[in-house]
Amino acid sequence: MYEKWLDTIANCKLFEGISKDELRSILPCLNVKTVEYKKGEYITVAGKPFNQIGLVLDGSIVLSKETVSGNRVIISVLGKSEIFGEMAAYSGQKSWPVTVTAQTNCTIMFFAQDKIVGCCESVCNSHRTLILNMLKVVSNRALLLNKKVEYLSIKSLRSRICTYLLEEYKKNGQKTFQLKLNRNELADFINVSRPSLSRELSKMRDEGLIDFHSSAIKIKDFEALKACSE
Repeated sequence: MYEKWLDTIANCKLFEGISKDELRSILPCLNVKTVEYKKGEYITVAGKPFNQIGLVLDGSIVLSKETVSGNRVIISVLGKSEIFGEMAAYSGQKSWPVTVTAQTNCTIMFFAQDKIVGCCESVCNSHRTLILNMLKVVSNRALLLNKKVEYLSIKSLRSRICTYLLEEYKKNGQKTFQLKLNRNELADFINVSRPSLSRELSKMRDEGLIDFHSSAIKIKDFEALKACSE
């Protein structure tokens, strides 16, 4: 059942330091199940009962939240080997805090959060590693959410765009890269309207800061981009 996805599961931060043989033993203890979703389908909706953590086995998903005024704000986009739901898992909250949507056709593995910190029926030697990994995952997610707050605190639209592009440049290590977000999703992520985002990107291209085609971005003037982000 798990063999097909074993490499993907092993690459997940939650299972870091756990060998594939150990994974074969520990996965049955977690009572996992896999579910396939079509592009655009809701995986779960904010406010629904919450009792499990998800792991993306294939495809990508979008985590978003609606503001009081009804606007969608994208929290993050997650891909293969990444998990979601861990922030709320041990908070005592009984409902999903965000809406999770399939960005592409995807396959998700679910397991109950109490199986992570609870007693392992098989007394797996790797269970302590699993608990420590979960603490790291939760801590790193908190840092990412703090970064999201930083984006929203930047007043200038251009500064938000430049900051985002510089972060993506750091992740990719090169000046030409593919964005994980389409134009609508990027607008939601930095909390601006789609037309405003498109106009500003076009201005930045005309001024020689960047070039773009579809989801591909090329940074042409790194120093100018950096100056605009400060």
